[in-house]
This record gives sequence, C-alpha cells and structure tokens, in this order.
Amino acid sequence: MRKELPVVTERTLSLQLKQLEEDGLISRTVYTDKPPLKVDYELTEFGKTLIPLLKALPNGEKKLQR
Repeated sequence: MRKELPVVTERTLSLQLKQLEEDGLISRTVYTDKPPLKVDYELTEFGKTLIPLLKALPNGEKKLQR
C-alpha cells in the first residue's frame, strides 16, 4: 500500500488504517511466522457495503479498480 501512496507519510497511513480498523471498515491480520513481519488489511463485510457509494463518486470506479 505504501508504494501506491508515495506522497503519504508512514505515520499518516498508519493512523488512517488504525482509524478504519476501529470504525469496523477493515480488518488487520499480522503474520509473524517468519521475518519480515507481514500485515494484511481487507475490507470487513460492513466495509464492503460502502463499495457502491465509493463507485458513485466522481472517478470512484476508476480508483477502485487499481
């Protein structure tokens, strides 16, 4: 995700992801099996309900297909 958003600082991205997780829009899975640490984020069922709204925004469809 960091590579897709080069103008966003690590701290800003981290804070936004934490807020989305607290709001129940995304879930976070941490894999500690082997280095380096890997973290995956995915939309929750509630978060998926927002996809039609995001697609309805100007340029929303194009941005969601990335």
